[in-house]
Amino acid sequence: MIPLKSTYVDKNLRESFGALVRLGIGHSMGALPETMDWPAIQTLANKQGLSAIVIDGIEKLPEKLRPPKVLLLQWIGEVLQSYEYRYEQYRRAIAELAGFYNEHHYKMMILKGYACSLDWPKPEHRPCGDIDIWLFGRSHEADLLIEREKGIEVNRSEPHHTVFYWQDFMVENHFDFIDVNHHQSHKALEKTLKDLGKDDTYSVELNGETVYIPSPNLHALFLQRHSMLHFAFGEFSFRQLLDWAFFVKAHGQEVDWRWLLDVLEQHGMMPLFNLFNALCIEDLGFEAELFPRAEVDPVLKQRVLNEIFQPEFNEQQPSSLIPRVLFKYRRWKANGWKHALCYKESMWSAFWSGVWGHLLKPKSI
Repeated sequence: MIPLKSTYVDKNLRESFGALVRLGIGHSMGALPETMDWPAIQTLANKQGLSAIVIDGIEKLPEKLRPPKVLLLQWIGEVLQSYEYRYEQYRRAIAELAGFYNEHHYKMMILKGYACSLDWPKPEHRPCGDIDIWLFGRSHEADLLIEREKGIEVNRSEPHHTVFYWQDFMVENHFDFIDVNHHQSHKALEKTLKDLGKDDTYSVELNGETVYIPSPNLHALFLQRHSMLHFAFGEFSFRQLLDWAFFVKAHGQEVDWRWLLDVLEQHGMMPLFNLFNALCIEDLGFEAELFPRAEVDPVLKQRVLNEIFQPEFNEQQPSSLIPRVLFKYRRWKANGWKHALCYKESMWSAFWSGVWGHLLKPKSI
């Protein structure tokens, strides 16, 4: 059994935050703690990417239970600026980028981000960051096109996508769905993802432009692998957990669960998959019938929950090379317990694969 370690987020704050999130997404919140540290709740909501969801929850509280008016108005203003206005800019940028590609006969699929937001009760209340795209295997020639036609500089130093800026947003143009150099199992998984990525039957219209979205099977598998990668590195949040929960609620009946569970089992991803589902049901209040169920160790589930609130390894990455390499080694060692939940290969196999991957792309060190 993996031992439980403590978290730095106190019980009262966790309960307050959890209750407001559940209320904000339309679920029963249970009893609120007697005291509410509103500045601490706001800080935690910002960290978890759920400020807008928490505001949605606060708006359903009786007046006497809400935070002080000055704080609440300031908080609402931040949500309008950082979420709702920003989301409209995000949509516009995606539509114009898709329009550029459509004009040149390239099909653009949106991964994560905007595709996830479509399943949220209020899409504009999901924080938007980068624009992740898949050009159906034509990323290289599309990068040359955007350099030639738009004069945009493309950064090719990343291991599985190129990077450029479109308007005010960073675009990650994926030539691979995942980094195939850091884990041996990723090579087989990448082939599966690319096979699924050929499907162009799912799309939406955005400001008059066709934008492709992942098929339910592709989205399910990619969301799980991507979430687990973030979890393994201590970068997982409740926002990502909600991405999965809202996706299952919206598209669960379209997913081939027998196929998906088989793929997850082949790649050692089932333990963390089951824990994610348990958190969606037991801590976020989603209906159990939506998810494949399996028994989970409650102590391990608590440790995963603690990790989402506050990663056990929380050092800041140094900027200079040698300290940065040592930092990454310490992080790799500290996160070994998480590796066992979502990878079939050994830690040392992953270590040497990672070293080789960094040698291939030295700027990624």
